[in-house]
Amino acid sequence: MTKLLVDTGPLVAFLNGRDHYHSWTVEQLSDTQPPLLTCEAVLTEAFFLLRRHRTGTDALVKLIDQEIVSVAFRLDEEHARVGNLIRRYSDLPISFADACLVRMTEIHSDCQLFTFDGDFQVYRRNGRQVIPIICPPHLSHLKAGK
Repeated sequence: MTKLLVDTGPLVAFLNGRDHYHSWTVEQLSDTQPPLLTCEAVLTEAFFLLRRHRTGTDALVKLIDQEIVSVAFRLDEEHARVGNLIRRYSDLPISFADACLVRMTEIHSDCQLFTFDGDFQVYRRNGRQVIPIICPPHLSHLKAGK
């Protein structure tokens, strides 16, 4: 079973009905089996972006409480690899959350990453492997092999 890793953008779009990608994100997740896997860095970004949305942060807490979204990353075990990714992509530069997600794609080889971030076209897992992603149609050039 393919695991779905989730980045900040899709989490925020899912919970914010006014987001440009809300409907598309809800549609993409309609057939997805929980949990959506992520890391604390992504959750931190999502909580920050949802802070002004009336029910956004409460809704995100509920997704975590109901184990629809689950943290599947231990920085204390992965800090060396995350640090290597940050150094490797320092010219972009890579965010801490993105480095954690790239590392998660290495740990969960049978995954797809749900993201709106075009930098995942450049990032590679395990050195040279394209990261399989789900992204909005206008970003479809980001999909592996295209």
